Amino acid sequence: MSAWKLSTEAPKPVVQAALLAHDEAWDFPEELVVSGREIQEDKPDDWILEVWLERKPTAADKRAVTALFEGRSCKFQTEQLPDQDWVTLSQQGVEPIRAGRFHVRTPDHDPDPQMVDFAIPASQAFGTGQHETTAACLAMLDLMKREGLSVRNHADIGTGTGLLAFAAMHLWPAALATASDIDEVCAEVVEENAMANGVPLGGGGGELTMIIAPGMDHPLLRARAPYDLLIANILAGPLVELAPDFAQSITPGGSLLLAGLLQTQEAEVRRAYRAQGLRLARRVTNGDWSILWLRKSRVR
Repeated sequence: MSAWKLSTEAPKPVVQAALLAHDEAWDFPEELVVSGREIQEDKPDDWILEVWLERKPTAADKRAVTALFEGRSCKFQTEQLPDQDWVTLSQQGVEPIRAGRFHVRTPDHDPDPQMVDFAIPASQAFGTGQHETTAACLAMLDLMKREGLSVRNHADIGTGTGLLAFAAMHLWPAALATASDIDEVCAEVVEENAMANGVPLGGGGGELTMIIAPGMDHPLLRARAPYDLLIANILAGPLVELAPDFAQSITPGGSLLLAGLLQTQEAEVRRAYRAQGLRLARRVTNGDWSILWLRKSRVR
């Protein structure tokens, strides 16, 4: 079957915002695989959003992609590609990343035996490690472990590919592990990635339980609370809305790892969590993005 590619160029922040909007778009067509990258190494602010599919793009496909840009006008280039694996095509040029002790690659790259290696193929789900927020979350998790954070129960909300949940499971191998996402396609993606990376699935300690739910709205998420660590690499708006639920769902002294917010949105997010008794433990930036490690007060 022939592969097709739909692409549009835009400034880096615009494409990154579209990628995050794709992560949150529960009704985005599952057959469209979305990726973004810089066009040339010497022009890091010029990016391209590429959409890969197994058929000729339709007007509805273009409307779905345009919606990721919040109404911004898009000029699309449509290209028919040679007969080959279209998912492999979408992964070409995606170089491995290193963050803390972690090495994340697509399956067409060799593992690094000196690091904790994860093979995450390009897919409908967000979080391959290539986006600046995901890579920085990996580095922050590594920092948490090096600073002695003890975790017996953690959850990754908006897990996408499952990568951050896998990383937390490596760092705290005996902990109860939960991953959730609002997008139903993520259940199969996480299961496939877990099997490929030797991550055990199940309901016990050291095993990952995957569920589909918006935010913390699931009986299992509520039953397993409180958590020592909650991870949420989503968007600034949902992070603000979920502040009361997240704060209620972690132990006194527990940690939140928040990402998906631009530096310009950081003040609003931090205000929302400060009102819930959480304070900043560490902060890093990567590109235009802020990654926050917050801790809950032991006494309110």
